[in-house]
Amino acid sequence: MSLSPYVFDASAENFNRLVLENSHKGPVLVHFWTPKAGPCFILMPRLVKLAAEYGGKFLLVMLNTDDLPELARRFGVNSVPTVKFFWRGEVAHTIHGADPDSSFREVLDRFIAGDANRAHALGVAAWQSGNVQQARMLLANAAMAEPDNLAIPRDLAKLLWAEGEGEQALKLLDSLPPEARAEPEIARLHAHLSLAETARLAPPLAELDTDLAHDGGDLAAHYQRAAVLLAADDFAGAMEELLFITLADRSFRHDIGRISLLALFDLLGSAHPLTRQYRQALSESLH
Repeated sequence: MSLSPYVFDASAENFNRLVLENSHKGPVLVHFWTPKAGPCFILMPRLVKLAAEYGGKFLLVMLNTDDLPELARRFGVNSVPTVKFFWRGEVAHTIHGADPDSSFREVLDRFIAGDANRAHALGVAAWQSGNVQQARMLLANAAMAEPDNLAIPRDLAKLLWAEGEGEQALKLLDSLPPEARAEPEIARLHAHLSLAETARLAPPLAELDTDLAHDGGDLAAHYQRAAVLLAADDFAGAMEELLFITLADRSFRHDIGRISLLALFDLLGSAHPLTRQYRQALSESLH
């Protein structure tokens, strides 16, 4: 195709070089199309125009699925038009159908941002699209490329937690430098995940109550009790336990009692009666 220096036709012979190898240098869009589908001819000139508009910031490759059915099957293309965004040898995003130009620009602009920002944004997009492994790879790459951007480990921890890997999510947050762990957004995410993971692993409430009857100063048991109560939607009970921990020892697990209370205040909102009650109690305890 000679409509633009940035637009190429795919073949079985050139696909790996044209798409996969070039995607390590910058984004490559592959338009899976067929002459039998009218929407393909609507989308095609729009993509060519975008390629010219972006002036080489991405390559556009046209792949005729009638001529290359094996490649279409390889990448799970069941309908056309489909556009797949390749980056670093992998499919990082997919648009099905002739979406508006704004949809393509939005994704392209993520690619064209700095590498770490691009990987972060694409990782979140891949997660939202259900491509969990791709999302993990992109977010991990972004975290290594830009270690000071706390939004990246935050989102990776959320992904790990959502996929049932709470222990790994907490280890990731624990591995951050102390000043990063102290940032309010990271600290409160850690508090939420820690409470949920603790509730999952904690013994039954009756057993905790028995333990505390023998040793009322066992802060680990109080924390487990807070987590179990919170999992049962007993916010007042959980807050009471966390306030007890805060009053007893601010150094316990890096002030987790106070930080967990702040996380629950955020969750309930400033107007909630429990937030007002325990915020005042917390304030009085710290002065």
